[in-house]
Amino acid sequence: MLKSKPFRWSVWILYAILITYAIVTFIPFIWALSASFKPLAEISAGGSNFIPKAFTLDNYKQIFLQEPLFGRWLLNSAIVAITVTAFNLLFNSMAGYALARIRFPGNRFFFFLILAVLVVPAQITLLPKFLILKSLGWLNSYQGLIVPTIVNATFIFMMRQFFINFPKELEEAAQLDGLNRFETFFQIVLPLAKPALAAQTIFIFMSSWNEFLLPLVVMSDPEMFTLPIGLNAFKGQYVTFWNYIMAASMVFTLPALAIYAFFNRYFIQGVTFTGGKS
Repeated sequence: MLKSKPFRWSVWILYAILITYAIVTFIPFIWALSASFKPLAEISAGGSNFIPKAFTLDNYKQIFLQEPLFGRWLLNSAIVAITVTAFNLLFNSMAGYALARIRFPGNRFFFFLILAVLVVPAQITLLPKFLILKSLGWLNSYQGLIVPTIVNATFIFMMRQFFINFPKELEEAAQLDGLNRFETFFQIVLPLAKPALAAQTIFIFMSSWNEFLLPLVVMSDPEMFTLPIGLNAFKGQYVTFWNYIMAASMVFTLPALAIYAFFNRYFIQGVTFTGGKS
């Protein structure tokens, strides 16, 4: 009994730390949600009240009237995020499977090359990406945002770790049934990789949906802006419409929350299953 007390206390301390962290993290979101229902005058007056004194839904109506391109920006973000996520799921999974299961010359070299890419900050490759896209004539285009992000070294590594722990017996049985490597991958392996694919979907979609730097560099035509860039339209020279920005931000968070809620049951499994041996 005496030995169990330190463990019990450590659990309570851990819970207290996690709850405190959750509250501190959640408070700004609650304030932003509250501010999206406040008129600009109430926000500008200051104060930290979470319940609007003059509750209004006009902010959500006005973001479409104040900025006619808001719907287009929302569509651009959706097109880019969905396309990038789909390509990443396919290419990262294929690359991870090849590194885990196929023995070919340079296998180890490519694996360590991918590990090396993981330590390179994205900001360093931003200028080379811009120059390459400019030479291809892909500025202000969907492909300018999609093609540079259709693979991700982090998730190639993650999928490799998953497939290393994947039962070989299933693949051997598929080969006995006459399936080739591609048929085995698409008909047997990939359908059973749902936990890893779900975790990958959440991370990639949210990363692409929230991407700011690449669209800022690649896009100069307002009609091709994504939503993170378009939010700057609500900042005037002399006044910032915080009520519209907060309302637009809430609309902006809904798809990411929906993706997480839909794939949540696979998420923990996916993160757990990808930490195996190397």
